[in-house]
Amino acid sequence: MKRYSNITPEGSRDFLFEECDDRKNVEATLSALYKENAYRKVITPAIEFFDVFTSGNAGIEADDMYKLTDNHGRTTVLRPDNTMPIARLVATRLKEADFPVRLYYNQNVFVKNKVLAGTTDEIPQSGIEFIGDASLEADIEVISMAVEALKRSELNSFKIEIGHAGFFNAVLDKMNLSSSEKTEICKLIEGKNYAALGDMLDEIGSTAETEVLHKLPRLFGGTEVLDEAKKLYQSENSDKALDYLKTLLRKLEEKNISDSVMIDLGLVNRSNYYTGVIFRGYAEGSGATILSGGRYDNLIAEFGLDVPAIGFGVDVNALCDAKNEIINVERPVRIALTKGRLEKSSVKLFQKMGLDTDELENKGRRLILPVDKYEAVLSKAPDVITYVEHGVCDIGVVGKDTIVEHGSSFYEVMDLNLGKCRFALACPKDTDFFSGYKRKTVASKYPKVARDFFKSKGMDVDIIKIEGSVELAPLLGLADGIVDIVETGSTLKENGLEVVEEIFPISARVIVNMASMKLRKDEIEAFLVAMEKASKA
Repeated sequence: MKRYSNITPEGSRDFLFEECDDRKNVEATLSALYKENAYRKVITPAIEFFDVFTSGNAGIEADDMYKLTDNHGRTTVLRPDNTMPIARLVATRLKEADFPVRLYYNQNVFVKNKVLAGTTDEIPQSGIEFIGDASLEADIEVISMAVEALKRSELNSFKIEIGHAGFFNAVLDKMNLSSSEKTEICKLIEGKNYAALGDMLDEIGSTAETEVLHKLPRLFGGTEVLDEAKKLYQSENSDKALDYLKTLLRKLEEKNISDSVMIDLGLVNRSNYYTGVIFRGYAEGSGATILSGGRYDNLIAEFGLDVPAIGFGVDVNALCDAKNEIINVERPVRIALTKGRLEKSSVKLFQKMGLDTDELENKGRRLILPVDKYEAVLSKAPDVITYVEHGVCDIGVVGKDTIVEHGSSFYEVMDLNLGKCRFALACPKDTDFFSGYKRKTVASKYPKVARDFFKSKGMDVDIIKIEGSVELAPLLGLADGIVDIVETGSTLKENGLEVVEEIFPISARVIVNMASMKLRKDEIEAFLVAMEKASKA
């Protein structure tokens, strides 16, 4: 029998019967909405030239694309995004059109996701693009349609968060930063990584700009957020962005949809893709972003036609999953704890918070336990991340080592300063790891950390994954060195090894599901405030 004849490739799956109906019904519902608003359907090729997605504004990593070669040897890709091909189409086939034009699509994109993440690489998307109108009215139309799209999909509960690229850019423009520093700040703000952001901004120094960036990830909620932001920072461009958002919210309130939206000034984009309003949709029962969109006034110009645009795309798979999820509205906020030493430290922290931990201290073999009005879930460290990512747990307590090795889509909101240790490169005592021309072999439980470390040094090494006592590898002649977690260094010393170079420090972190942060804001913020206070006591 052929080895792969009866299975689908990783990242793909079959859909049968009711699953097919669900997705077709969602697409039909959304298409009806688009047609009601005078949007016309377009279809672009599933295979595009690689060059379509390599602009500075694309925001798509080359490694995330499925690449092919055509019969002329030219590099092509399976379409990883719908907006870029439509931008190409508008700039070529529709360049003589009477703008504005309204377009919609229902077609798949192909993006490489993390292996064994429970997600597919082939994602059906449904969305709109409003081309040739830069007005407030155009933004209102598209955001209103995004709200209506999720309403008609009969979701249990959802929120659309709205930000503005102009506010963040107004602050960055006043700072003398390298492009890599700007990218890192974007990453930390968007991930609500308060601790790492604080460390980076402290190194830059205290200015009006760093002060507002410190607080930017926490600036989400209602109109009060805009008032607070204006008190924190004022400039011509930042005021313009905030005033624009305030007007936008007022107009959405007049349309009776303000209850479905919220402001998040920490919603920033790591590329230059968006130029104005940015928005994302989250639903109860889904750990993923189910809708994303924004204004991209400079993108189509890269294909030769300078026209403004705004649009959004819906992840049909994520929407169907959220729609069909049985939601327990009475479910308490659920906290995933890493079993072992970190679990014990978490229990002590809960006690400082004034929580009743009796059930946790006398758990027996139970894995889900009440902690006052909350619910604790005990699991291995990588599973904490998985449960939070998928939205079955709202909050997680896990080591930075696990986040770096396995992490993906969640907010990293707090450094608890518990379980402090460090990643380090170690090798047999009195040897020079970096000398000579021989290619080195490194053993590690953390191959990603090891790979990234040596990549930063411009070194090619062979990495062997070890599950048990990694110190054995150099002793047995399997490896020249190891990359591992070091606390006191006593185990290394007893086995004739020594630290060559420290890589980065590690401690316990608090992570939060992105949808939960929006939909259960008050509950989660109250817990985090209490936890932060207790951790500093």
